[in-house]
Amino acid sequence: MRIKVCGMTRADQVNQLDAMGVEFAGFIFYPKSPRYIFKYMPATEVKRIRGKINKVGVFVNAEVDEILQAVDNCGLYVVQLHGNETPKFCEKIADYITVVKVFRINEDDNIEWKIREYYDVADMFMFDTEGAAYGGTGKKFNWEFLKGLNIRKPFFLSGGIGLEDVEKLREFSEDPVAKDLFAVDINSRFEIMPGVKDMEKVKKFVEELRPNV
Repeated sequence: MRIKVCGMTRADQVNQLDAMGVEFAGFIFYPKSPRYIFKYMPATEVKRIRGKINKVGVFVNAEVDEILQAVDNCGLYVVQLHGNETPKFCEKIADYITVVKVFRINEDDNIEWKIREYYDVADMFMFDTEGAAYGGTGKKFNWEFLKGLNIRKPFFLSGGIGLEDVEKLREFSEDPVAKDLFAVDINSRFEIMPGVKDMEKVKKFVEELRPNV
């Protein structure tokens, strides 16, 4: 199972993730987030980060030009759209780079209806918790909402995933909907403070989730 660690603010910690075999590191480009990347490092430093790890830029209702400039200046590989972006907006970004569209879900949502217009304009989906602040709060996402659905698009599972959820993730991976599960996204449950990860805790999560790797 692939892993994305979001809200990264330190190059040395991203390098440690790379050494662990983590596939994705998320950088938040939303100024109101406590993990807003430019509070911690300039674009040139983000761009210098190398390795196998994929750098993901997280944006919330940003302008197209702002996103594309960050992609170039920071050497991003993937863009995650976490706001109220329309299908047409997603399509503009997807013409340039891989796009993950985030859907914030509550129990009353018809998920298949909510995602239907985005199939052709996003490369992957992510499911998170409705009502959680942008940038990671640790609020749990109820995975039961997804069971019985046929997503038909690779998706990330997000929303307050912690070390205690490893066994639940294994169980979820056996559900038919998980045939499209692409990766799990972790953030605030693995922090010492916003943007600074407890790397031993992350390492333990990686090892427990993927014991044979």
